[in-house]
Amino acid sequence: MALASATKKKFTDDEMDVRVEIDRQTGVYSTFRRWTVVEDDLLESESREIGLTDAQEKDAALEVGSVIEEPMEAVEFGRIGAQTAKQVILQRIRDAEREQLLNDFLQRREHLVSGTVKRPERGNAIVECGKLEAVLPREQMIPKENLRVGDRVKAYLLRIDRLGRGPQLILSRTSSDFLIKLFELEVPEIEEGLLEIKEAVRDPGLRAKIAVKANDARIDPQGTCIGMRGSRVQAVTQELAGERIDIVLWAPEPAQFVINALSPAEVNRILIDEDNHSMDVVVEEDQLALAIGRSGQNVKLAAELTGWYLNIMTVAEAEEKHQAEDAMVRDLFVTHLNVDEDTASVLVQEGFATLEEVAYVPIAEMLEIEGFDEALVNDLRSRARNAILTQAIASEEKVESASDDLKDIEGLDAEAVRKLAENGVATRDDLGRSGRGRSGGNDRY
Repeated sequence: MALASATKKKFTDDEMDVRVEIDRQTGVYSTFRRWTVVEDDLLESESREIGLTDAQEKDAALEVGSVIEEPMEAVEFGRIGAQTAKQVILQRIRDAEREQLLNDFLQRREHLVSGTVKRPERGNAIVECGKLEAVLPREQMIPKENLRVGDRVKAYLLRIDRLGRGPQLILSRTSSDFLIKLFELEVPEIEEGLLEIKEAVRDPGLRAKIAVKANDARIDPQGTCIGMRGSRVQAVTQELAGERIDIVLWAPEPAQFVINALSPAEVNRILIDEDNHSMDVVVEEDQLALAIGRSGQNVKLAAELTGWYLNIMTVAEAEEKHQAEDAMVRDLFVTHLNVDEDTASVLVQEGFATLEEVAYVPIAEMLEIEGFDEALVNDLRSRARNAILTQAIASEEKVESASDDLKDIEGLDAEAVRKLAENGVATRDDLGRSGRGRSGGNDRY
């Protein structure tokens, strides 16, 4: 490789493909220039590639991917050639040593890395980890953290980039995995398997939440992570530049997990919407600010930790929303079942929320409603089924009316087209108009 590199420098064409063959017994070496056969229309570099047509003129048996070699003048081992060869050999040895060090490092499966800041480089920090150098990118540093040359730092091994100049360790101090590894370092019960961290989320430098679970009933998972007089959690906080950490008790029930995740706020009740994977979290007025947190930080982290969309509201807002939903369902029953408001109100009070429930809930359950006899129940079920059929027919007609250009949009399946058509979006232009002019946000995270 060293002699091939020196040959390229002699002919001042770094793109040419050169192979040098050495007789290990005599030391005599021969040099060959190589071209790879490619399709005529894919020829990019004449220095190292040759079109299929030209190649087959030389040898009809050649095909795409074949390699043509021709002997060429070998570079003399003069002063310049020897110096070039020496530099390449030394560089390859350094690369091999670096690769070996990296393999040894990876075999130890160390994800938590300690090192010293060696120098800044374009906003990043070069960290010396033993005999290896790693890069801590600016975006992976904790905000407002000012690292100086000579500072000792810990970081998480985020990935290894394979570059032309060799493998490069990429570190992170903002990763949630870094938080987990720091707790594993401070809490021996985690390594022993008595305690586990189920999930962790961070707003780097400001606040974090971890969900912990005890695998031994004798252990208090929160107290164990906090440590005597807060020693364990404080050690992690100091490493994370003062980041506040909430230690949350993990629970298999989603509602209880959300209640724990919103700590220290106290939750009044939770309404779960399985279809939209969301929860309405109801709190007292004096707990609202605590539940949301500064700039929505608490509810945002709780939503990320639990994986549910969370909508925080006061008791009064929840009651208002509940009344609005009841009124909407009542109007649905009055319109489609052709009943009076009293009958519709009874259905709502008994927990009926859709026409499908009225149509297909067992008769026995509806007969338990005070004032409902078998004739009325059968009549309501029949009306509900007719209304569902009518809506389905109307929905199909709207889908059929949707333009082909809307149906052809990549990523829109039949159900998506149906929902768009039901909301008056029948063409691409309608879809474009529906997406313009939206502003603001909502209370969901």
